[in-house]
Order: sequence, then C-alpha cells, then structure tokens
Amino acid sequence: MNGNIYVLDTNVLIHNPQAMFSYKDAHVVIPITVIEEIDNFKKGLDEKGRNARQIGRYLDQLRKEGSLREGVKTPKGGKIQVVLHNDVAKITEKFLTRDVNDNLIIGTAIYIKEQEENKGKKIYLISKDANVRIKADAVGLLADNYDEDKVDFETLYTGYEEKIIPEKEFKNYTEKEYLLNNFGELNPNQFVVLINEENDSERVMTRFSHENNSLYPLKYYQNEEIFGIKARNDEQKMAFDLLLDPNVKLVSLLGIAGTGKTLIALAAGLEQVVGKEKNYSKLVVSRPISPVGKDLGFLPGSKADKFNPWMQPIYDNMEILLSHSNDDVGAKNGKIFGKRKPSLNDYLDYDFIELEPLTYIRGRSLPNQFMIIDEAQNLTPHEMKTIITRAGEGTKVVLTGDPFQIDIPYLDSESNGLSIAVDKLKKVSIVGHITLAQGERSELANIAAKFF
Repeated sequence: MNGNIYVLDTNVLIHNPQAMFSYKDAHVVIPITVIEEIDNFKKGLDEKGRNARQIGRYLDQLRKEGSLREGVKTPKGGKIQVVLHNDVAKITEKFLTRDVNDNLIIGTAIYIKEQEENKGKKIYLISKDANVRIKADAVGLLADNYDEDKVDFETLYTGYEEKIIPEKEFKNYTEKEYLLNNFGELNPNQFVVLINEENDSERVMTRFSHENNSLYPLKYYQNEEIFGIKARNDEQKMAFDLLLDPNVKLVSLLGIAGTGKTLIALAAGLEQVVGKEKNYSKLVVSRPISPVGKDLGFLPGSKADKFNPWMQPIYDNMEILLSHSNDDVGAKNGKIFGKRKPSLNDYLDYDFIELEPLTYIRGRSLPNQFMIIDEAQNLTPHEMKTIITRAGEGTKVVLTGDPFQIDIPYLDSESNGLSIAVDKLKKVSIVGHITLAQGERSELANIAAKFF
C-alpha cells in the first residue's frame, strides 16, 4: 500500500457507493458515525436509499472476508477499515462539539492521525461538504473533495471546433464536398468549421465521419423549418443535424439559459413522431423533480396532477412549437384529430407524447421512442446510467441541461451526470454532443445569463 490514509464522509459514499474502492492501493477508513448516518437512509425509495443499501451490501461482503475492525484487504492492494473507538469522542471534544456527526467524523480522522503507526503518513478527510472541509482544515487535517468521477469543466468537450486551412484545401473541399482528416484525432460526430486562410469570411460547416476519417457537409439539417422553427445560429444547426440523424442514438445538448436546448430538442422530437418523418412511435419527455426556492410540499391529485407543475417549462415550449407548426403537419394530423391544428392535449390523449416523472422510469424498457431528459444536470452519474439503460431498440435519448444551474446538494458543474456523460461517451460512434453558447431567448435573458 502507499502511505496515504483516506477517511470518507457520509456524503461521499451516498454520492457513489463504490467510492470506498476508488483509492486502489490506499488505506480507506470509514468512521462508525458514517455507518450510523447511512442506516438512517436505507429505507428510502430514492437514489439515496438505494445507495445506502448498496453500501451495506459492499461492507457486509467485505466482512465475510475478514475483520472490518482490523481492516480488510482489497484485490488492488488497499485496505478498508471501519473505525470505532472511545477516544474519538474525547479527541473531538478538544476541538469541536462532539454531539455533531460531522465533528465526530473529523474526530475520527484526528484519532487516525495521532496513532503511532501512522506517523509520517498523509491523512486525508474526503468530503463533498465544503463546511466539513473547512473545519477539517481548521483543526490541522488535510481535506479534499471527492473528485474521482469529476471532469475538468473548463476543458469539457464542446462538440465542435474551428480549423483554418489553406485556400487550396478550402476550394478542394467546396468542389468535392469532403476533406480527408489531417487535423489529428477527432471524436465521432464532431463538427469542424473550416475557415479559408486567405479570406476568413469564407466558412463552411462540416461533420466528422469516424468510419471514413473524413469531413462532410451536414446531411440531416439544411436550414429548413423543423416543426415551425429554424436554427438561429451555427450551434443550433449542428444540434439539429445530430437530433435528426437516426444513426446517433444519444445526443447531449449543454448550454446556459436561453440557448434553445429544450426547444430544438422538442421540435426535432415532434418532427420525427408526428411530422413528415415518423421515425419513432412516441415522444417521451421527463425531467428531475427539483424545485427552485422553497418546495410546495405534497400536491393532491393523480400522478399527472402532481407532475404538471414540474413540467410547466415543457408545456410552454410545446405551446410555442404547436403555435408555429406549419399547416402540412396540422392537416396531416387533422385526419386523426378532426381539426386543422391539434393541441397539446390531443397529442397527450392519443399517446403520441408522454410526460413521465423520472421517479417512475427505473425498470422500464422504452423501444422505438424519442426520449428527452430535460434539466439533466440535476442527475448523479448513477442516475444518468439508469436512465440511458432504459433505452430499448430504436430509441434515441436526448439530454439537455445547464451545469451552472444545479439544484441538488453535493453536485456541481464537474460532477453531475450530464457533464460526466459528455466526457465519458464522446468517443462512442453513436453519440453526439453540442455545447450551445449563444442565447436566443431574448436580449434581457442574455444579459441576465451573462452578468449573474
């Protein structure tokens, strides 16, 4: 083993039960206070409850292989130990109030540090709670955030880049409509804007084909209206090209408020479910249930009645699309609904559109559907995995979100499920991603997004 000892806080294990195995050849300590806190969560039906039960199963399996009190060796050369000692409370009382669980966890780290056999070793308290890290630092401990599943948001894959090429190459591309990749490694379905070196006003948008190692013009979006709306900038054009490509099974759209992520995802979904191209049997839209500000508490009524307040942003976007949809779509569906332009309720009643809470998505299999997960930045990596694995044969999954607007404790722009999915899946041939930076909602919305 290396000389480091890592003391894990409760929130680290609740965030990722496998965190205890993340430090490979190191000594990992789990304070008994952490076990007691986890015990309070184990009966829950949410993600926290499931993770609490999984932690118990991991530790129980380790217990069968040796004494957790002494420490059980892991296959990668490390050791996992559960620490309970009367001296922890006494040590804690010297620095902090001992009847606070966070302080007892800090006290455990101090106790480990003061043991003779640990002299010269680095003792880290790992916590996702900033206040715990601050207190740990104040009493002389090394404190760190759990970053094993984090990404560097500043360098996160955007899905496109610009390349300046000689005029000869530029003209060669415009004539042949393809260009062999000589830019080095590109990701599948990555977009490259080619710029003429001699005249930077000459620009063409291309998409990389991993199979042919070449760049080609956009194939699936040619600046036409999609369910009544058109792309307003290059990023939206790229997004539409991915959304309309049946070969791309997972599309992630990341961007600040007002960039049009949800609207263009819904437009592409409606176009392919009830429009000219009926590539999918149903449009499924869902989002995590997380309030901004104080929660309203329990709501009366059916599942739909309870879910409606959370889905109001989706309704707003749907109404915009339906009010702008062209007559051809309305006339085509008029044969079903008996009127020229069907309403959102018509689509819902005839099961063309389904609004589903993520709470009920576990265990489902969704074949041949266009599935949009809005506000995906509020999902943990494990929840993201659960959702993507719901996709059945022929289903397309679209993730939209703004990593700067996270409403879930202990998640941030670098550890949320959306950012992790973008980073981990960027090299997969059936996956595409675009980061939208240009706001299109309104001038006021752009100002707010920029200055707040």
